[in-house]
Amino acid sequence: MDPAPLHLDHVGLLRAGTVILDDVTLLVEHGQRWLVLGANGSGKTSLLRIAALYDHPSSGIVEVLGEQLGHTDVRVLRRRVGYVSAALADQLRPELRAHDVVRTARFAALEPWWHRYSSDDDDRAQWCLGQLGVGAFGERSFGSLSSGERQRVLLARSLMNDPAIVLLDEPAARLDLAGREQLIGALDTMATAGPPLVLVTHHVDDVPPTMTHALLLRGGRVLVAGPIEEAMTPATLSACFGLALHLERRRDGRYSAWAT
Repeated sequence: MDPAPLHLDHVGLLRAGTVILDDVTLLVEHGQRWLVLGANGSGKTSLLRIAALYDHPSSGIVEVLGEQLGHTDVRVLRRRVGYVSAALADQLRPELRAHDVVRTARFAALEPWWHRYSSDDDDRAQWCLGQLGVGAFGERSFGSLSSGERQRVLLARSLMNDPAIVLLDEPAARLDLAGREQLIGALDTMATAGPPLVLVTHHVDDVPPTMTHALLLRGGRVLVAGPIEEAMTPATLSACFGLALHLERRRDGRYSAWAT
């Protein structure tokens, strides 16, 4: 049997005497799509950066495709991880073509002149853009695109290397209502046909209906983790955010929450 795409085993993170993550375990199996939900400061982004092999935990074990962080070449293994974050978007030159934003993921690079690319790489980049509905924007500069279009280009980038897992850190955070709805539709399509997925957010409205599992964080600790219908309830959501909340799942599979 193939190893699990991602396994975080009793992971902890301590910075300057402050506990960021405390004994967090997450096992993402093939075919699963995980939501990581929590308030600001709950450790969500730190958890995803560790899963993406950009940060080392203070304790615990991190395994991606059966390879253990600290005992493997992360420069190579990172290419099997699709990763989208606001920090990554900020590192990309606005003048880069959308096509190059996607293509450079082939070598986990930020600029196209660092490596040589084949015609197959070009075809793959165009295919990825098409999958996210932005195939017509390949020659446009990244900075000229709307916020929603840029996020879909970044999602296309995450698919460039046929990744074993995709990690998304609050992809809807900078979007207006129209951009967010377009993104959630794109995420829904991507989740259905793509690799295992981990989506970090603090808004239940941003959760695509195809997510299968949820992990709720509070203060760096896991409140609950499991199938989304069992893990995300009014009681667990209220405990997660420290506020009495009503939670409703609509007929279209999307969630809404509000204070009671």
